[in-house]
Amino acid sequence: MDKNLIQRTLSGIVYVAVIIFCTSPVGAYLLNSISPEPVKQQYLYYGMITLFLAVSSWECFKIMKFGDGYERWAVWPLIIFIFYIFSKRYFQYGFFFDFRLSELLAILLVLIAVVTLFKYPNELYYDSGKLIFTVIYIALPFCFALGLPKFSSYNDHFSLEVMFLFILIWSSDTFAYLVGKFFGKHKMAPKISPKKTWEGYAGGVILTLVLSYFIEHYQPGLRGNWMVVGFLIAAFAPVGDLVESQLKRNFGVKDSGNIIPGHGGLLDRLDSFLICVPVVYLYFILEKFI
Repeated sequence: MDKNLIQRTLSGIVYVAVIIFCTSPVGAYLLNSISPEPVKQQYLYYGMITLFLAVSSWECFKIMKFGDGYERWAVWPLIIFIFYIFSKRYFQYGFFFDFRLSELLAILLVLIAVVTLFKYPNELYYDSGKLIFTVIYIALPFCFALGLPKFSSYNDHFSLEVMFLFILIWSSDTFAYLVGKFFGKHKMAPKISPKKTWEGYAGGVILTLVLSYFIEHYQPGLRGNWMVVGFLIAAFAPVGDLVESQLKRNFGVKDSGNIIPGHGGLLDRLDSFLICVPVVYLYFILEKFI
């Protein structure tokens, strides 16, 4: 068997295992079976998101090749400050999915950052543009990710929204790849991602909706309607991949890093997650008032 395939498979298994460990009660259950001190699942999840934020921010920083100006040093305090604000809500107040103007504006900023990347890429060659883009594109989605699961300090309950979000992203990518490989003829964005086709995109949406049906049927305790969530994920996950591909293309980079052997950087694996999280978070806000 090809050595690279073995390496890619093993690192992929470890990556998936870490996510399942930190986004479901499995992690706390296993640790509590060997630890004398109780471990709560929300701390494992927070640790995972913090790690993902730190590594992804560093990879984006390297991709965009910051100069020697103040922006090079300002980006980290800004990311830490914004994450700190959301962390306080995560541990002390919780997320209530209200119509808060600040949150709606933050979600809008993610859209503006994506439009800027595709329509006005020259703005990102200035260090000020790099600073703003990195904070919005990387920090805000991970901050919103803290608000997706529900947990209770009274019974150690931790809900599975993020685990199923990852599962649906993986299914969307896999189904789109397989359908595109065998039936794909019409390219979505040949200059940015030559392998993506509209047939694959449609197949990813349809088959992810099938999986979403079973999640909705067998996991009634999750927030929202997961047929809707599944459609949103399948529709926007490829956009996340195109966004990161365009970012790397603009700055002449092949992979965001090499932290995951055979897969590239962490940002290469979380590109769809960064776009899907704000979309799902916005849906949870709207769903509460519908």
